[in-house]
Amino acid sequence: MSAARILVVDDESEIRGLLKEILADEGYEVDVAADAAEARSARAQHDPDLVLLDIWMPDTDGITLLREWVQPNGTSCPVVMMSGHGTVETAVEATRLGAFDFVEKPLSLAKLLRTVERALDSGRNKRQSGRALTPPLLAPVGKSRAMAALREQVQQVAPHETPVLIVGEPGTGREAFARYIHSLSPRAQAPFVQLVATGVSDDGAAAALFGTEDSNGVHAGVFEQAAGGVLFINGVEDLPPKAQGLLVAALETRTFTRVGGATPVNTNVRIIGSATSRFLNAEGTGVRLELLSRLNVITLNVPPLRDYAQDVPDLLRHYVDRLVDEQHLPFRRFGVAAQNRLRNYPWPGNVRELRNLVQRLLILGGEEEIRLDEIERELAAHAPTNEPLVKQDLLALPLREAREHFERAYLQQQLILCNGKVGQLAKRVGMERTHLYRKLRSLGVDFRQLAED
Repeated sequence: MSAARILVVDDESEIRGLLKEILADEGYEVDVAADAAEARSARAQHDPDLVLLDIWMPDTDGITLLREWVQPNGTSCPVVMMSGHGTVETAVEATRLGAFDFVEKPLSLAKLLRTVERALDSGRNKRQSGRALTPPLLAPVGKSRAMAALREQVQQVAPHETPVLIVGEPGTGREAFARYIHSLSPRAQAPFVQLVATGVSDDGAAAALFGTEDSNGVHAGVFEQAAGGVLFINGVEDLPPKAQGLLVAALETRTFTRVGGATPVNTNVRIIGSATSRFLNAEGTGVRLELLSRLNVITLNVPPLRDYAQDVPDLLRHYVDRLVDEQHLPFRRFGVAAQNRLRNYPWPGNVRELRNLVQRLLILGGEEEIRLDEIERELAAHAPTNEPLVKQDLLALPLREAREHFERAYLQQQLILCNGKVGQLAKRVGMERTHLYRKLRSLGVDFRQLAED
């Protein structure tokens, strides 16, 4: 997939140069123009995916140019207006004419990049409006090998009708992966119905699964509610024995009968289940083992967040953008030191805990940049009081991996407390500096970046 092309139109050379450098570093192709004439020429040579357009220019102002470009034969790409002398009236006029957004100078880099991403997403959605799209928030976030491999596995599994069992720790986002499978499948336009296993009792299992039928008509259970689509069973291991037996029978015969009814109904659902790893290792008998064999034809293992901690900065940005857009919370960004601290946090509650942290910080508000001291206060306030010094997950690793895991997290945190100064770190941890440098390099700890921060 080729990089998006952005046209920057601004009469100030310093701003043009700065924006070109920043956007190029973000992976975009960037063209620049100093005035309307150069902008028209640049558009004629390369059709941009986005235009950043200054309002006040010497020959033709940006509003006039915007009005020209949004004519029926003009550009179809989104336009973001920029101005150092913005007024409410100007912003309203630009929006009325079709501008995607309006940003004021001096530009906030974080806000500008976020606006650029949103505008490009909007442009892509408009260009592909005739096709079925995967909503961008459904796709699991992260550039790590673990997430890339899992997304690839989902893309291979999604087109088929096979049952899928999604296994992972609580909070890892198993439901999000189930919805991602659904969004990529031929059933994407059909219902996605969730059954929370803890809410099903033995006595009510048949009615919950298959519905009821009486003189007042049919009351659909989850199988009929999900007809043509996906039935997601959240927490398979928590289903009571009777519900497990009914589910096995329905999967085997591909039919069910409503409570109070006599006519079998054909099933037309794809089953996706979620469970913790203890379900796979359970030594059940009868129904439990038979249900497991029905569901885990394909098993997707969602790793805990600590196993792909390099994706934490991307997840932080993702949830900031999502919560700002969905809940209209004030925008804030995580400083580099704060990101580094959270990248080394063990995240016992996984992605759910990360999202909750972001939501709290946005609701509580503060300066635009979320700094390390604020993160430390949050983590201290919500730390489990009975958390053991050595975590159970560390004990599950081989000795060498556990030692490296502990040393990396220990030295990264100590380095942050020393403001990135290796000399101070050497005194703090009682190591000779040359040996410490070798240790940091072998563990992949980027002490230079922390020192610059």
